[in-house]
Amino acid sequence: MGAPVTRRLAAALGTALVACAARPARAQSLTVLPVNIRMAPGQMTAVLTVINQGADESSFQVRAYTWSQPAGDNELSPTQDLLVSPPLGTIAAGASQVVRVVLRRPAQDKEASYRILLDQIPGTATPGMVRIAVRLSIPIFAAPPNRPIAPRLRWRIDNEGGRAFLVAVNDGTRHESVRDISLAGRSGIRLGGDALPYILAGGTRRWPLLIPGRSLSGGSVRLSAQSDAGPIDQAVAVNAGR
Repeated sequence: MGAPVTRRLAAALGTALVACAARPARAQSLTVLPVNIRMAPGQMTAVLTVINQGADESSFQVRAYTWSQPAGDNELSPTQDLLVSPPLGTIAAGASQVVRVVLRRPAQDKEASYRILLDQIPGTATPGMVRIAVRLSIPIFAAPPNRPIAPRLRWRIDNEGGRAFLVAVNDGTRHESVRDISLAGRSGIRLGGDALPYILAGGTRRWPLLIPGRSLSGGSVRLSAQSDAGPIDQAVAVNAGR
C-alpha cells in the first residue's frame, strides 16, 4: 500500500468547522459533545455523544486522522492509530449514540494530535427541498505518559514574494491555543487565514498579513493575543524579504 494521502484541513472540513467553543457542535439536527477531547497521560479511550434533535432519523459517518502543522498549514492524514466505534450509525429522532474513541498506542515524546471528522449523511430529499451534507471536526489531544508537557512559542514576521506572514513556531511538547491576535506599530495590518486557534506541539502556524500592495520591512511590531497560559504581549522581529 502507498503512503497515506495528506490533505489540507480547510479542504477536509467541508461546510462546517468546530475549532474551539463552549457550546455543543451542531450539524443540522445533530449535536456532538464534547467539542474537543483531551486525553490524560495513560488514558487510552474517550467517548463522544451524538444527539439527534431533529424530527427524523439521521445517519452519520466518523473517520479519524492524524493532525499536523509541518509547514505553516493544518494537514490531516488518515490513521489507524486512533479508532472510532461505530464508524457508521443511524440515530432515531430524539435519541443519542455514544461513539467510542480508542488510542492503539500511547503518545511518545510529545502530545499527539488528531481530528475526527463526523459527517451527517443526508437522507432522501423531498420535492422542492435540498439536503446539504454537513461536517464537524473534533480535535483530540493525547498526552504522553510519565512526562510533563508544555508549549514554547517563538514568533516572527517573514516577507516572501512581496507578502508578509506572521509565523508561530511551537518548539514545546504540548499545543497552545492563541486567540484575539493583533499587531500594533504599523497602521492597517490585519490577520488573514483560518480562525483555528491551535498551534500544535512541534508545529508551525503561518497567517498572511493583509497589507494592501506592500510588505513589511525591518524593525519589529508589537504582538498582543490571549493564550491558554495567559496574555501575550511582545515585540516580533520583521525578517527581510526573499
